[in-house]
Amino acid sequence: MNYRHAFHAGNFADVLKHFVLGEALSRLLRKDTPLFFLDTHAGRGNYPLDDIASQRGGEFRTGILPVLARPNPPPALKPYCAQVRRLGETAGKLTAYPGSPCIALDLLRAQDRAAFCELEPLEAQELRIAVRGDRRAAVHERDGYEALGALLPPPEKRGLVLIDPPYEDPQEFERLARTLIATHQRWPTGVYAVWYPVTFGNAAQRFLGLLKTSGIRRQLVAELMVRRADSPVGLNGAGMLLINPPWQIEESLALALSWLAPLLSPADGRGRVDWLVGE
Repeated sequence: MNYRHAFHAGNFADVLKHFVLGEALSRLLRKDTPLFFLDTHAGRGNYPLDDIASQRGGEFRTGILPVLARPNPPPALKPYCAQVRRLGETAGKLTAYPGSPCIALDLLRAQDRAAFCELEPLEAQELRIAVRGDRRAAVHERDGYEALGALLPPPEKRGLVLIDPPYEDPQEFERLARTLIATHQRWPTGVYAVWYPVTFGNAAQRFLGLLKTSGIRRQLVAELMVRRADSPVGLNGAGMLLINPPWQIEESLALALSWLAPLLSPADGRGRVDWLVGE
């Protein structure tokens, strides 16, 4: 794998992934009992926007920047926007975009614990720097799928698992579905947040079809489209599959997506929140 997320940092797909992650974590943290957070494909944790890769991709300009520029976002987006500013702004200018490790640690409490997995050595090294000194955090330079079997279920008994693979392997969706189903069988009470791309073809729909017929209950889908689904250009949209989502989160996600979709894509923007499988 040679995927480097720096090219895409702060794009519309990051906006979707991170505001959904923050909303889910915040709801889970309303209980006092300790929580475990596992990030299977964590990346480097923080992405300077003056980096050559970020400047070359430039996707933050049509993702997070217009979101921050628009006043009065919906309730689910306000904490996320505040986090991005707090973690990434310098002198009122966004100079870095925080990845999921930094966003999660910004929310987690002293009694909570986080494990971040990153297989690529240089990215893992940068991740260690990003979370250095935080006793709640452990960085594992290992395959994220393997970590699901090794680290779950956690002793805390409560937790959220973020799964966000690079999807460079043509068989990624199939591997993800098999692993997710097997992991849920071992830890059925965990909360799972799975990011997936929507590109030309029906790979994402086949993946959702596999999960729909898996026997797993309480599966919620939140999708943000910025192009027509049949566009051959590249990334047409992105989705988050939530298994065991926090109570009533679908209402806040739907409101946020109805605000985001026309902002990020006036012509083709579309958001949806639907139950793939109910109770």
